Amino acid sequence: MRFTLRQMEVFVAVARSGSVSAAARALSLSQSATSSALGELERQFDRPLFDRVGKSVHLNDSGRMLLPRAVALLDRAGEVEAMLRGQTAFGAIRIGATLTIGNYLATLIVADYLRVHPEGRATLAVHNTARIVEQLLNFELDLGLVEGQCRAPDLVVEPWVADELVVFCAPSHRLAGRHLSGIGELAGEPWILREQGSGTRETFEQAIRHLEEPLDVRLELEHTEAIKRAVESGLGLGCISRLALRDAFRRGTLAPIEIAGLDLARNFHFVWHRAKYQSEAMQSFLALCRHFSANAVRSDEIVLPGQH
Repeated sequence: MRFTLRQMEVFVAVARSGSVSAAARALSLSQSATSSALGELERQFDRPLFDRVGKSVHLNDSGRMLLPRAVALLDRAGEVEAMLRGQTAFGAIRIGATLTIGNYLATLIVADYLRVHPEGRATLAVHNTARIVEQLLNFELDLGLVEGQCRAPDLVVEPWVADELVVFCAPSHRLAGRHLSGIGELAGEPWILREQGSGTRETFEQAIRHLEEPLDVRLELEHTEAIKRAVESGLGLGCISRLALRDAFRRGTLAPIEIAGLDLARNFHFVWHRAKYQSEAMQSFLALCRHFSANAVRSDEIVLPGQH
């Protein structure tokens, strides 16, 4: 063959990072060696793979066609190398999880994965749904575990487990533990919500889309724990997953507000690129996720380690 695996590795690293210098750091190569490997690949086939703009590089049409094939080739090559070394074919897996999943489920599943496959390696990136989708489209991640909707045609979306949001407040709030006839009874209340681009915010806004008066959003936060602390201190009402609130409800540090007719149900999903090769590592991780939630109808019913 006229190309080498090292050239493919350099090409993928440059495509993911958007610069030769960043790719060199990721691969522990000199910048000149990285640039030389990429340039030689393009010259061998007389086919530029990037558009150069200053020090930045952007995939052109040829590069975008090559990227999924190069990633799959490197994944398969890693499995072959592991086999030749006498290891099972569980190399590195890159997982992206949205905040609720990342904070309450994914870290536990990653720990199980590494116990089952001690020779494997894993990275877990925790972002909102919009960022996870972007990283999957750029082949920066192998697998996404997301709470929000994903409509990108290049991605495969598979339901995992049901989830439900719940409106909540401080236990001293006048509405604590109440059952309301509709969302309209909360008119004028201040809110502490997740940021735009998060699956939680998208589900909540879809549920209240018919509300005539705009909400008084006092504060937007990226982290569920920060929202819980802000609501607990009396700054306003919140709305996040029951999974993230079950311990607080059990302790009585936060209180639910049940609202008739407000549909806050959603699903957690597995997401991956349609062109992504499903390595043995990825298949094993998906199987562990399904096993983890096998006895639960909804996410807050999943029994976590140490719970009974």
